[in-house]
Formats: sequence, structure tokens, C-alpha cells
Amino acid sequence: MELLESLYYFALKWIKEFSTIQGGLQLVTVLGCGALAALTHNRWQQFITRLVGDLEQQGFVRFMLRATNRIAFPMSMLLYLILTRFLLDQFGINTAVLDIFTPLLLSLAGIKLGVYILRAGFTPSPALRAWENVFSLLVWGVLALHLLGWLPDVIKAMDEFAFTFGETRISVLSLLELTTSVIIFIVLANWLTRLIESRTKRSQYLNPSMRVVLTKTSKFVIYGLAILFALKAVGIDFTAFAVFSGAVGVGIGFGLQKIFSNFISGFILIFDRSIKPGDVITIGNRFGWVQELNARYVVVRDRDGVEALIPNENLITTEVTNWSYSDRSVRQRLPVSISYHDDPELAMKLMVDSALELPRVLMTPEPVARLLRFGDNGIELELRIWIEDPENGIANVVSDINLAFWKKFKEHGITIPFPQRDVHILDSPEPGKQDISTAE
Repeated sequence: MELLESLYYFALKWIKEFSTIQGGLQLVTVLGCGALAALTHNRWQQFITRLVGDLEQQGFVRFMLRATNRIAFPMSMLLYLILTRFLLDQFGINTAVLDIFTPLLLSLAGIKLGVYILRAGFTPSPALRAWENVFSLLVWGVLALHLLGWLPDVIKAMDEFAFTFGETRISVLSLLELTTSVIIFIVLANWLTRLIESRTKRSQYLNPSMRVVLTKTSKFVIYGLAILFALKAVGIDFTAFAVFSGAVGVGIGFGLQKIFSNFISGFILIFDRSIKPGDVITIGNRFGWVQELNARYVVVRDRDGVEALIPNENLITTEVTNWSYSDRSVRQRLPVSISYHDDPELAMKLMVDSALELPRVLMTPEPVARLLRFGDNGIELELRIWIEDPENGIANVVSDINLAFWKKFKEHGITIPFPQRDVHILDSPEPGKQDISTAE
């Protein structure tokens, strides 16, 4: 009731203030300056967008231009208000209401600029830009209430709206404090984990598996500690979460088995180092190389540029071919047949020469050609080569070598046979009858 009464008197005060001619003139002035400031901000943003496009290589200049875009609205509105107040003073019109907006607009510009500088340390994303504006407005709202002298009344009113859960009293104020503490600690944890991740990526003494281990473990520990510190900062007793933790355990047992299994499987993959970023794997019918190891899934990119999100549990419970587990070298077999009328030794030499012309084929072990068998349609040969970069594709190497076979065989008159069938018609011992036999 006290809050409603305070709101009533507040509204009544400002209605009386703006009901006069001078008050109405000041209200129109504020709205007009706000509209002009919005138009100025829009034009300045278009100018910045064009200018930044021409300054892609100058990082500091881009940063400063984008910073001016953040404060364009409050500073331009403040300028318009100062000019308008000067004109109104010349006619003896009261400008007390306009004086209130000076500290409000200055504080808004400072907060938006400060939040933008802090946000520049994180990876840019649309979601982060949206939270930047929300966070700036929330901080400015609290500061505006303080400047206007309304903050104590608002805090008191939010503390009055409360309910009791067991022995714990929960109010709107406590929930707001909890949310603010969690956001602050999560932001700090996010900045710290990104710092650790960037340092591990630049380290020359850590292999990819150890980098993933340090990154994922630090994220899990730091975010957990951030939430615990946030709860402790607002004075929440951890014994009150006993029932909640039991409910979480029941939820894991009934409905979250897969999620929890994938989470644990992710740590198993990290610690046993069976799969690591950069590995070339085949799982099922999918061939590609590992891009990321995440808490729930592994990102595998194939030769078509398609990224598949494979649950960690599948990599634990199914058969996976890791082409680069202990050695990145991979052997490929390329079969080919030649006619019985051709020289197999010459064909085998041409096959080896074709392989040596390709830069991706390793010289050690060297390519070799083998005569496998005398088939029904020709002599079956096989070229065996080694490559050490399967992530760049295997089919393209096979295609290049087969094309080289074709060119060299044509140059030296070696033919590649196709299935043939000879039909022999024999004379029948009895008149009017024929005995037809076939030979393949």
C-alpha cells in the first residue's frame, strides 16, 4: 500500500508540474530534443557504418568510431537541451525540469561508453551486443533513481513484496540482488575462462588434448565457483538446496540420462585422449576431421564443409576409426587391371612414376606396385601409397593417380581390359542341330 501511495503522489506531483504553460513547454522541449537526438544518432550511425567499411585495417580507429556511436544519442540530446535552455532563459521561462536531464544524460553516456569498453574484451556476437544495451540501461536506471532521490523508496518497496519459504524470506529485492550477483560473477568467470583459453591456444608446450582438458576443466570449475560465490554473496543458506539437489538427482535418473551420459563421455574423451581436435575419424558412414570437443557433442567437419554434431556417447559406445590416432600416415591401395597382351613390369613402373609426381604422396615409405593375380579379364595390379594429411581428402588423391594411370597407359600402349565373352559355334554331328558352347 505504501508503494501505491508513493506512486500516486509521484504521479500527482508531475501532473501538476506539467499542467502549467511553462511545464508543458518544457515537456515539449524534452520530447523535441529527444526526437532530434534520435535523428542525429541515426545519421551518425550511417556515417560510421560507411566510414568503418573503408577503415577495416585500422583497429583502434574502428574502436573509437564505434565508441562515439554509443554516446551519440545522450550527448546530442544534452547539446540540444543546453541550447534550448539558453533560449528559454532569454525569455524568462523556468527551466528547472530541464536541469534534471543534464546529470541523467551525462551518466547515460558514461555508462554506455564504459560497458562498451568492457564488452570489447569479449568475442563479439549479436547476443552480447543485445546484453550490452540491457546492462547499460539497468545500470543507468539505478543511477538515475539515485540522482533523483527515489532509490531508497524503490528499494524499500521491493523489499516489502516478499514471501516465506520455510525459514527463508524471499523478496523482490533479494531476487534482484541474486540475479545481479550471478550476472556479475558469470561475466567475471567468462572473462577468466576466455583468458585461460587464449593462453593455452598460444602455448607451444601443450598438445591439443591438454589444451582441451585445461579449457573445459577451468570452465566447469570457474562457473561452478561463480554460482556458489553469487549465492553466498546474497546470504543464501546452502542447506536450503538439499531438496533441490535431490530433485536434480531424480531428474537425472529419469529424464536426463542422455544429457548426463554425454557430459561424462565428453570428459572421458578428453582425459583418455582417444579423440582430439584435428583428428581425422570415420564414424558410421561419416568421414571428417574433429573441429571441437564440447561438453555434450563433438563437431566433425566433412569434405563437403558440413559440420555434424555427434553426441559424445556415440564416440564411446560405437566403433570409431581414428586415422590419425598415433600416426597421421595413411596407406591407400589403388587396384587396376591390364590386358594379357601388355607388359606388367612396364605397367607397374608407370604406376609408381605416376604416384611420385604427386606432392602429397610420401617418399618414405615409397610407393610400390604389386601383381596380385591373373584374373578372368586381365592381369590385376595394385599400387600402394602413403599420405600424411588425410584431412585434406583421400578421394582426390585416388582420382589424381587414376588419371595419371590413364594418361601414361595411353602413351605406352597399355590397355585396361573390360569383361569379355567369346562365343564358339561348333558343328553338330546330327544334321539340322547345332551345339553352341561359350567360353569366358
